Amino acid sequence: MQLFPRAAIFCGVLSLSRAYDLVREYSGITFFDDWDFFGSWDNLTLGDVYWLDESDAFSQGLAYVNSVGNAVIKVDNMHSVQSPQKRNSVRITTKDSYAVGSLWIFDLVHIPYGCSVWPAVWSLGGPTWPEGGEIDIMEAVNLMPSNQMALHTTTGCFHNNTPPNQLGATLVTDCSTAAGCTVGELQPNSYGSGFADMGGGVFATQFDVAGIFIWFWSRPNVPSSINQSNSTSGIDISQWGPPSASYLAAGQCNITEFFTPQQLILDITLCGNWAGLPEVYFPSCGNQGSTGICYNDNVVGDGSNYDDAYFEIPYIRAYTTGGVAPTPTASPFEIVSKVDISTYPGYGSVTIPMSAITATDTLLHPSPMFVPGNGVSARVPRLEMGCAGWWLVSIVVIMFIRLL
Repeated sequence: MQLFPRAAIFCGVLSLSRAYDLVREYSGITFFDDWDFFGSWDNLTLGDVYWLDESDAFSQGLAYVNSVGNAVIKVDNMHSVQSPQKRNSVRITTKDSYAVGSLWIFDLVHIPYGCSVWPAVWSLGGPTWPEGGEIDIMEAVNLMPSNQMALHTTTGCFHNNTPPNQLGATLVTDCSTAAGCTVGELQPNSYGSGFADMGGGVFATQFDVAGIFIWFWSRPNVPSSINQSNSTSGIDISQWGPPSASYLAAGQCNITEFFTPQQLILDITLCGNWAGLPEVYFPSCGNQGSTGICYNDNVVGDGSNYDDAYFEIPYIRAYTTGGVAPTPTASPFEIVSKVDISTYPGYGSVTIPMSAITATDTLLHPSPMFVPGNGVSARVPRLEMGCAGWWLVSIVVIMFIRLL
């Protein structure tokens, strides 16, 4: 009769020992092997770019692996564009999909920035936006001083109760608005020239039933568990500290209701319905040319103004766990040189017309955790059975013993 408490103890020990297991690393010469190139115009944010297909992106030098082994995707800064043409750029989407229980780490040396530039690192459930949910991990425009994070969902998901250990500032609380429920990064050097000058940094996202949590660390502050990890090891997040954005599920947003398995996406667009909005563009970039209009004064021309419009990526790693992951509980800390986002127009605002959204991404396939892009059987995370499974095993064992 002691099997039940022993099973409970065993289950608790198993839960405590679970770590995130690496299921995919995107890095080095094979970085682009597991991504799809968009190959069409920007039908999401109506930017003034054409996202090239794989062949053209490579042949035009907008996607490549550089001499130090880092992947680069960029805006065309080598060719002249005349009105009403669009400028070539790149959008890539993982062939893999990652369900609740996943963790993603993005090591970036450089993020695109500059007037008219709108880069994003995000994830998307599909195929119909926003029914599968969207997580904006890194997104900014023009000369914004810091990153903005957001969730996009259908009606019913909110970020009303900001946890005390969230480092960022909650700006919009309804995740079904055009802007999504947004959080502005208050730590310095999360975007722009400051990010590049510090040698880049690391973004991480925990996609969990308890909530969605996004961290940022400038290069000098990257946790040792990340610096010491490699292309085969798991990862421990217990010492990561408080997240920049902490979207708790309890009483606000049922994660499994509003988010389907997510594909990771990196893209760079220009102008469009955030970076190009007059009220967002003009205050910081209105002196870029004679017209004060985003497209006319930036996209048109020889492209030399886009020398900083590129991602440089040492690696992106995706992890899964078979059980309940720890919710971040670290106490907040005082941010030195806190970014004043109140002085810059654009935080908490973006306009996405629903009519512009079409299902063009690779369809998702059902999976308990991780969906390889080639459609083969999903990797089964360790201890995926969970506590309920161990209780069931205990009951079956007891019934078998009694039958004996």
